[in-house]
Amino acid sequence: MREVPDRRGRLRRVFHILWRFETSEAQADAFAAAYGPDGAWVAFFRQADGYRGTELFRRQQSPPCYLTMDRWESRDAYERFRRDQAAAYAALDAECEGLTVAEIFLAAWED
Repeated sequence: MREVPDRRGRLRRVFHILWRFETSEAQADAFAAAYGPDGAWVAFFRQADGYRGTELFRRQQSPPCYLTMDRWESRDAYERFRRDQAAAYAALDAECEGLTVAEIFLAAWED
């Protein structure tokens, strides 16, 4: 079980969300810019209490494929953010839709 300290130094479990995104060679750089550490999605998530970070992984073979792993302090923190920011989330998702060929939810878990 992986635990990380909260703001008060107490160990807490972490909620992870794993997505797979398929994109084209033409859109790969734009995708990485939007979903990477300085991208629009991370900037959006950073507004949330309970957001702990995002990792972006790229397959080196063609066609380009990425995995994102978002980390939250809890499932409740993530769900609260999704609920409170539903319209903004949908708008950003629509804005980035043209960057992908496929978007596949893989898993969500707490450890």
